[in-house]
Amino acid sequence: MDTWLIIVIVVVAVIVLAVVALAARRSQAARMEKRRGEAQELRSEAGEQTRRAQEREALAEEQAERARKEREAAEARIERADEIDPDKDD
Repeated sequence: MDTWLIIVIVVVAVIVLAVVALAARRSQAARMEKRRGEAQELRSEAGEQTRRAQEREALAEEQAERARKEREAAEARIERADEIDPDKDD
C-alpha cells in the first residue's frame, strides 16, 4: 500500500472522528438547553402555584379570624343571656 494512501485514510478517519465528536457535543448541548427550558418552566409553574397557595392561606386565615370573632360574639351573647335570664341557676 502506498504511503500517500495511508495518509489519506488516516486524515479521513481523523476528520470523521472530529465530525462525530462535534455532532455529539451539539446534541448534548441541545439536550442541555432543552432541560434548562423544562427546568425554567417548572420553576415558573411552581412560583405561580406558590403564589396561589399563599393567597389561599391568607384567605383561610382571614376567614378563621372572622369565625373566631363571630364565635366570641356568640359566646358574649350567651353570657349576657345567662346574666339576664331569671330562670338560669347560678
